[in-house]
Amino acid sequence: MAQSPEPLRERGFADFSSLPAETQGQQRRWLMRAQNFTCEWFECAAGDAGFAFESEFETLLLAASGALRMAGTTVPADAFAIVPAGRHVVQGDAGAIGLLIASQRADTAGRRILNADSYAQPDARISPTGRPFKRKQALAKPQVLPISEVMASPDKPRLKMLQTETLSINIVDYSGPRDRTALSPHSHKDFEQASFAVHGNFVHHLRTPWGSNADQWREDEHVQAPSPSMVVVPVEVIHTTEGRGEGRHLLLDVFSPPRFDFIANGWVFNAGDYEKVAA
Repeated sequence: MAQSPEPLRERGFADFSSLPAETQGQQRRWLMRAQNFTCEWFECAAGDAGFAFESEFETLLLAASGALRMAGTTVPADAFAIVPAGRHVVQGDAGAIGLLIASQRADTAGRRILNADSYAQPDARISPTGRPFKRKQALAKPQVLPISEVMASPDKPRLKMLQTETLSINIVDYSGPRDRTALSPHSHKDFEQASFAVHGNFVHHLRTPWGSNADQWREDEHVQAPSPSMVVVPVEVIHTTEGRGEGRHLLLDVFSPPRFDFIANGWVFNAGDYEKVAA
């Protein structure tokens, strides 16, 4: 594949357990971004007052461990909540851990974003999010979706898929190592992919295509990715992820705007809750 004339953006990666956190009391938080969305990993403490976030679009909240509470709703461990637009406060039991995914947030000014420098210059190849979908019936409160109740399409049995108005997420959940003879290297022309490791140990395999400018060539990378960690894969970079070792592997692939191709193929569990917004 010929390399685009756009400047190369380095892949982003953070192993949160090895990086200092932002703290609020004893609560710990790490914020990372792609061009069109942010992901925030947080750990709750006893007596934690929680934290507020605000978005004009729906957000996705994962209770990775322990229960989270917001707007009179409890999100049990191993469940997502699709959160209505607006300002909300999320709290958790002592030791609860969560992930907040948003295509837009109005509350991050002054925050430390781990890979902020990578986005000083936007990548013109990346399609803007806009507001491509709207919910057919507006949510009055968060919609809780346990991972066990999200069904994969028969056409794509390895992946469970969800969407919001502005986000898509693939839930990759399996036990033991991934079959190394059945990996899925691929690339994207007009969007980034973030892969967030929630449980288990992974290796992200990354290959940058060679163009005519040899100064832009990159060696293949095989990024060791324990949980919790996040990689952001730039446009055109070939990538696949391999779970290694025993035990549970839970990886979330995040996209914004939503994956129109997956929705059109009938692969997205809750696509029937949304309608496309006219251009």
